[in-house]
Amino acid sequence: MSAGTYAPRPGAAPLARMIGAQAAFETRMLLRNGEQLLLTVVIPSLVLVLFSTVGIIDTGTGEPVDFLAPGVLALAVMSTAFTGQAIATGFERRYGVLKRLGASPLPRWGLLSAKTLSVLATEVLQIALLTVIAFALGWSPHGDPLSVLLLFVLGTVAFSGLGLLMAGTLRAEATLAAANLVFLLLLVGGGVIVPLDRFPDGVESVLALLPISALSDGLRDVLQHGTSLPWGDLGILAGWSVLGLGAAARWFQWE
Repeated sequence: MSAGTYAPRPGAAPLARMIGAQAAFETRMLLRNGEQLLLTVVIPSLVLVLFSTVGIIDTGTGEPVDFLAPGVLALAVMSTAFTGQAIATGFERRYGVLKRLGASPLPRWGLLSAKTLSVLATEVLQIALLTVIAFALGWSPHGDPLSVLLLFVLGTVAFSGLGLLMAGTLRAEATLAAANLVFLLLLVGGGVIVPLDRFPDGVESVLALLPISALSDGLRDVLQHGTSLPWGDLGILAGWSVLGLGAAARWFQWE
């Protein structure tokens, strides 16, 4: 070995390896957090089991689980991509974690990519668990899997953009309170457990434009009614995706 040569040679790892390592770290941290598990796993599972087995709300048609399962899958996406990500990123920003990561060889867009991959990995676990529970409750879905995948991807992008916008503009404590409040409000008024047609006409029209309503109704159209591509709901999710990501890119503060 010649003088002045170090082994292993110092320098940044390949970009793909850095993003993969950061994504794996983000996923482990998320799954070890009790509050995050409550939001991402426990609450959606309890909602699905409780409202499917106890006749609290009249869903209108068929078995309750056929209406509730798509809505709870949408709730799981929101809990991870929006609520959980907003809270975790908000406190990382407060404690200076984002500032330090921003100074590392991993570019900022790579950090956001790693966070997105972490969200997607968590959603896969959520959807698998909730699907098993729904099948045990008698769920009989049908429809085009590619349409379902497209809804999940657009829903994840839309909620991720909104979550990052909240985390990057509000104080951590405000993000914690606001994200949990929005989660509870959309659980009730987003078409997850209560059909939107139970609300007054004017209110229903406004609620139908929310991303959680578009995702839950789109999944319900495909999985319950066999619609090929719910273009209206996809359009709403695409609009929220552009709005959320654009606003986050414009106003997100790293410290």
